[in-house]
Amino acid sequence: MIPTAQALTAIAARLAQAGIEEPRREARLLLAAAEGITAARLLLQAEVTPERFEPLVARRAAREPLAYILSRKEFWGLNFAVSPATLIPRPDTETLVEAVLALGIAPARVLDLGTGTGCLLLALLSEFPAAFGVGVDISPAAAALAADNARSLGLASRAAFCAGNWAAALSGMFDLVVSNPPYIPSADIAGLMPEVAGFEPASALHGGADGLEAYRLLIAALPRLLTMNGAAVLELGVGQAPDVAALAAQAGFAATTRADLGGVPRALILTWRK
Repeated sequence: MIPTAQALTAIAARLAQAGIEEPRREARLLLAAAEGITAARLLLQAEVTPERFEPLVARRAAREPLAYILSRKEFWGLNFAVSPATLIPRPDTETLVEAVLALGIAPARVLDLGTGTGCLLLALLSEFPAAFGVGVDISPAAAALAADNARSLGLASRAAFCAGNWAAALSGMFDLVVSNPPYIPSADIAGLMPEVAGFEPASALHGGADGLEAYRLLIAALPRLLTMNGAAVLELGVGQAPDVAALAAQAGFAATTRADLGGVPRALILTWRK
């Protein structure tokens, strides 16, 4: 056992040396997880056990994402289980939820393509208590985790998840289709942060040579998926709004955007062109 304050200082210094941006905060979270207590409770604990925290610290110093180590991530005020089978939920993606709410619609049927943890679909179901949602992911492990998240959030009765190649196996129509597709040009993956390039699932990142491969597939499927009064909301990468909007226009959709907190057009809102 060693004093908690001493451990915090040493871990923070180690994480800072590894290039972690908020080393003190992350040191506190790792120590709390190792001890099985909250970060607030950690402040009251005089000593900690190196054998418990050292494996976690070693993983983070190797730039494994904190969310994978803790197996949890918050999104839209909800707590989600995460795993290496899924992309880690990000605040930028909350822009899509905001965009949907701004539409002023009350969708009865919601489809989330590339659902990952299910964070986007389940956040929307928490906002629309009369809606039913379907989430699809190419990874069976991701679809299973999303279903677990639905159960833990009390939303399982209004959500169904399956593994599949986008909407290929689906029939029927939806009032709302949402997606955070892979949109990183494949040649750019290696230059991303180590946490992303080295640990997050490739299938959730690679957007093909120009980053638009998934958008072409999604937009081609929308005419058979969307009701005539329906809408689709897609997450965008930096600078992709004009190209994706052009693809949507060719398929008969009008497009508007909503910016994230950094001012980047992050959500593309598609409705049928009148």
